[in-house]
Amino acid sequence: MASADRPRPDIAEVARATELDIPRLLDRVEESVLGGPRRYTAAQVAERAGVPRQESSALWRALGFATTDDDLVMFTDNDVEALRLVRELRACGFEDDALISAMARLFGQTFSRLASWQGQLLIEMLAQRPDLVESEDSVLGVIEHVGPLMERLQTYAWRRQLVGFFARVAARATDDVAEPLSSPQAIGFADMSGFTSLTRRATEAELRELLDRFESAATEIVGQGGGRIVKTIGDEILFQADTPGEAAEIALQLLEEADEDPRLPALRAGVAYGTVVSRLGDVYGSTVNIASRLTSIARPGAVLVDRAMHDELAGDPRFHLKPRRAESVRGFHHLHPWRLRRAGR
Repeated sequence: MASADRPRPDIAEVARATELDIPRLLDRVEESVLGGPRRYTAAQVAERAGVPRQESSALWRALGFATTDDDLVMFTDNDVEALRLVRELRACGFEDDALISAMARLFGQTFSRLASWQGQLLIEMLAQRPDLVESEDSVLGVIEHVGPLMERLQTYAWRRQLVGFFARVAARATDDVAEPLSSPQAIGFADMSGFTSLTRRATEAELRELLDRFESAATEIVGQGGGRIVKTIGDEILFQADTPGEAAEIALQLLEEADEDPRLPALRAGVAYGTVVSRLGDVYGSTVNIASRLTSIARPGAVLVDRAMHDELAGDPRFHLKPRRAESVRGFHHLHPWRLRRAGR
C-alpha cells in the first residue's frame, strides 16, 4: 500500500504541542454543532415538543443514544425541534409506533457510521494541517465551515438516492410485478479472503486504507453494473441487481478488480436469485441467506451461484457454469452451487 510506510500524524500529539484545552474545545464544538447550549432535561424536552415522555425516551433509545437521568440538563433547542418533527410525521400518516421506531433505528445506525467516518476524516485532516490546530478558534472555524458543506452533500445524496428508489419501484410496476417490494432479485455477497489473519499483522492505517480501497472499487463497479450496494459489513459487501446477468457481471468484475489491484487481497463471491423482501433499505429472505452461504464456501477468486441463477444464465453466451458437489451449510442441507466464469476461461 502506497502510504503504509509513512506514519500518519497523531492529532493528540498536535493538540498537546499547541497546548489546546481539549475539554473546553469539545464544549465549544458541541454547542456549535448542536446549534446552541444545553438547556433542558429529558422531561422538559418532551414537554416543550408536546410529545409524551415515554415516547421521547423510546425514540432516544431507538436512535442509539444512552438513557439519561431525568434531572440531567443535556438537551438543546434542536432536540425539541426533532421531537416536533416526529410529531409532524405522525400527523402526515406515520402513526404506527413500530414504523416510527424502525425509522429511528435506521437513522441511528446509518448516521452513527456516517458520523464516525466524517469525524475520523476531520481528525486526519487536522492532524495533517497543524496550522489549523493553532487555537480553539481555528479548529472551531474549520468545523463550522466543513460541517454545513458535508450536511448539504448528505442532503443531495439522499435526494438522489430517494429518486433512484422510486424509479426502480416504478420500473418494476410497469413490468406488471404485483409486489414491487418483494419481487425476484439477484443478491450477491463479496468479501476479502484472509481478512481475519490480515488484521493480525496489518497496522490500523493499512487496514483503513485497504477497506477504503475495497469500498471505493465496489461502489464504482456495482454502480456501473446497474446494481446497488445494500450495505457493507467490515470486509464484505451485500449488493442487489434487477437481473441475474447484471449480478453475474458485477461479481466477476469485483473479483477481476481485486486480481488486478496489488493493494487488494483475493475476493470471493456468492450470488443467488429469487424473491427478496426489502424493508427500510435492507433485504431479507432465503435468497439473501443462500447468497451468504455460497460466499462462505467459495474459494478465493471464485464466484458461486445457486440453481436459480444457473437456470437464468444457462443460455447466456457470456458465461460458463460448472457444477460443484452439493454441500450442507447452516440452514440448507443440500445447497447445490455452480462455479461462474466468463465464457472461454
